[in-house]
Amino acid sequence: MDLFAKCQNPRLEEYRAAQSMGLMPFFFELDAWPGDLVMLGSNNYLGLAHDPRVRKAAAEALETFGTGCTGSRLMNGTLSLHRQLEEELADWMGTESCLVFTTGYSVNLGTISTLVGPRDLALVDAASHASVVDGARLCPGRMRSFGHNSVPSLRRRLRAWADQGGGGALVVVEGVYSMEGDLGAVEPIVGACREMGARVLVDEAHSLGVIGPKGAGTAAQAGVRPDLVMGTFSKSLASCGGFLAGPHDVIEYMRIACRSFLFTASGVPAAVAAALCATRIARDEEWRREAVCDRARQLHRGLADLGFQVGEPPPAAIVPVVIGDDWRAALLWRALLEEGVYTNCCVAPAVSKSGALLRCSVEATQDEADIDRALLAFEVARSKLD
Repeated sequence: MDLFAKCQNPRLEEYRAAQSMGLMPFFFELDAWPGDLVMLGSNNYLGLAHDPRVRKAAAEALETFGTGCTGSRLMNGTLSLHRQLEEELADWMGTESCLVFTTGYSVNLGTISTLVGPRDLALVDAASHASVVDGARLCPGRMRSFGHNSVPSLRRRLRAWADQGGGGALVVVEGVYSMEGDLGAVEPIVGACREMGARVLVDEAHSLGVIGPKGAGTAAQAGVRPDLVMGTFSKSLASCGGFLAGPHDVIEYMRIACRSFLFTASGVPAAVAAALCATRIARDEEWRREAVCDRARQLHRGLADLGFQVGEPPPAAIVPVVIGDDWRAALLWRALLEEGVYTNCCVAPAVSKSGALLRCSVEATQDEADIDRALLAFEVARSKLD
């Protein structure tokens, strides 16, 4: 069989058809958009991506350190900026130590595959992000999933593992799940893991800056201390990269053993400096957390009043609009774009095959009028399709 035969995928024909009809919602170029466009398709939750202080910090780092480190953190790619950012993040997360990675994806990929050895178990929530799943698949140990937010399912998996006489277990959950925007059951899951001898990694990518005291995330809001916390810079922190925070010994081990950390180039100085500046702002400016949650509730309430399927009120910035059919989701995405609203069209494998949705996310710097305009656009766009 030809290696390339798999590339003739029926799904690609659907994409080409959508593209020919102007309905392709992916790889849409957003170099610039009209000033009156309502952006509901960004993870810029705190509105810091265009903050003048963050931009200034990035520009100053560019002038001081150049465009790139041109090497790994291990060799020539560690700057004083990395140390400052790691200290700031460890203090924010309330952990002993922290390690900054070039991408958030590489944090989960590297952490899980490094810590879960041949006799160990990686146990992930069924709704986990691809980076979590791929890290678990890459590890030399076993991978299992448990029902989404289901503590009984988790307990059954851990009990079965213990009965087999296996090694250690790492349970991975998310503070806020990226597609549906629901909270992870962090408190009971951490409790169950404590009882049953498993370690816990909480992925705070979509909750960082938005939830918890000083925006420290879902675990902090629940008042629990997981063994490890990861976060990203590409959402609330207006940059690119990620981090792992936890006990000093574990972080030091990751520093010398994690392949996705050791064998990749360091994040560019401008990105690190932007993340450092954004972290300090995120911790201090409480109004941003209040504003983003207010806008999310306003959007959810308005969409529900219009008859859209939006589920429970959002705990953070994400409001999913369940459409069900891929083509109808693409048609509504395009109609909304024509009305001046940008959303994310999400289909399988990002969501279940029967669950195509428009993923909407709000920003702290948007106001009530922005959301009212978006709601009107949803009403008009739907009328075009019906």
